[in-house]
Amino acid sequence: MNISVVGTGYVGLVVGVCMADLGHNVTCVDNDEAKISALLAGRVPIYEPGLDQILERAVREGRLRFTRDLGAGLQHSRHVFLAVGTPSAPDGSADLSGVFAVAGQVASQADGPVTLIIKSTVPVGTADKVRAYVRERTPHAVEVVSNPEFLKEGAAIEDFLRPDRIVCGVANDEARRLMESLYAPLVRTGKPILFMDNRSAELCKYTANAFLATKISFINEIAALCDLVGADVDAVRRGAGSDSRIGQRFFFPGAGYGGSCFPKDVRALVDTAKQYGLTMKVVSAVEEVNEAQKHRLADMVIARFGADLSGKRIALWGLAFKPETDDMREAPSLTVVERLLAAGATVVAYDPEAAHEARRILGDTIQFATRPLEAVRDADAVVLVTEWNEFRSPDLAAVAKAMRTPVLFDGRNVYVPEEARAAGLEYRCIGRP
Repeated sequence: MNISVVGTGYVGLVVGVCMADLGHNVTCVDNDEAKISALLAGRVPIYEPGLDQILERAVREGRLRFTRDLGAGLQHSRHVFLAVGTPSAPDGSADLSGVFAVAGQVASQADGPVTLIIKSTVPVGTADKVRAYVRERTPHAVEVVSNPEFLKEGAAIEDFLRPDRIVCGVANDEARRLMESLYAPLVRTGKPILFMDNRSAELCKYTANAFLATKISFINEIAALCDLVGADVDAVRRGAGSDSRIGQRFFFPGAGYGGSCFPKDVRALVDTAKQYGLTMKVVSAVEEVNEAQKHRLADMVIARFGADLSGKRIALWGLAFKPETDDMREAPSLTVVERLLAAGATVVAYDPEAAHEARRILGDTIQFATRPLEAVRDADAVVLVTEWNEFRSPDLAAVAKAMRTPVLFDGRNVYVPEEARAAGLEYRCIGRP
């Protein structure tokens, strides 16, 4: 099948590359000249394990192409995935300007029927508004399908090709048949395509992300209580998470969530409810707890060394909001850096993939190391912010020896306290004695 994908950000590029890998002929469209030029040269602008190899193969075999020309995409296919960003507006609502801009362009350039498949995360009612918007701008039939993505950064290829479920909001049988055909290769193992109305499909995405964010904020609050009462949050979460109704996934304390999805989707869900006169108390609290949690590591450093960190050299291990990505959007590390710099500290950081993006955001306000041990040399403390695999089993004795003051703040509870202390480190963590 011939399809087009408008938007080559994280979601759009993964969708386009994976659809091509399934045998579809795909044209990816983006108005960012630098991004398209990089893709045409075979350079992937984001870090996602496995994406570059699949992209190279799909391009080589002629199933994947890139262009800035939306008209060329529409000539190639009348089935268009819309995958543009929907960032948070200042009031917390989702900014849909990109969605409507692309929908309008599709309508104005269409010379026949088009199926517009909204992959972007959009508030409830967006498909209805887009449907009305495009019908005013073209005499041709334009069907609108809601097809939210459920991709985890760092595991997006696996999530797309082996999904737990595929959600499709459709308004008629023709759209349903199209989506069944598009996704047929992915459901042969019995995983379902869940068909529903557009509004329910739109709300599915926000519900899933808000619930997962709730698990994170909840266990972070429990960790704070563990610190006060002398309990061990790892034992608590294992005991509670062993209940099949709760589960262990996303049930780990840490420095708070970040990235391109959870923060903006939680805010957008609260804003949507507000528009209908509903105050979502639980979801609002989730964001409040998370924002406070982002300060937790800096608070721990200041509690140990004092409010004035002048002359202190603090090393950060990890900058990306999670492992296996270079995404710095709303990363907890940014809050940690801001607080430490404001207190007068010198900050040196190491991240295996996100350093380039961190440099773009932070400039020369911090120093960047090229290896983990280089970052901790002569440091007064090292703060684990992002639990990349290479940080899980370091030579802790070598770390302690390289530091001026061997203090380790474990923001992800990765290390065994007894082992860290035996290596000569003063060890502090979250919610564990």
